[in-house]
Amino acid sequence: MKVQNYRQVVCKEEAPGATMRIVAGPEDGAPNFVMRVFEVQPQSSTPYHSHNWEHEVFVLSGSGVVRHAQAETQLSEGDVVLVALNEQHSFINTGEGIFRFICVIPLVDGKLPSMPPAG
Repeated sequence: MKVQNYRQVVCKEEAPGATMRIVAGPEDGAPNFVMRVFEVQPQSSTPYHSHNWEHEVFVLSGSGVVRHAQAETQLSEGDVVLVALNEQHSFINTGEGIFRFICVIPLVDGKLPSMPPAG
């Protein structure tokens, strides 16, 4: 078992104004999934992209939208998003504070899957 505060994990910039921390993954002995915490600053977003795995998102705090092919859907604390396989998506902070969410993805052959270029 591993217990830690997510703030103890080094954050990586995913896009201008958007950071990610891998809080549980293969380096921690997790054989199937990776849990990541994203923080998106006001008026910033994650890249608009798709990938060949589904993932789940749980909004911890702040407000924003998830952009997808059909529209933009409002999100706030407690909302859950299932992003389907190959679905274009981006998370955009539309609020005044940090938009923070957990994102869980599967491991591919025991490793972090590589992200395709944004587009």
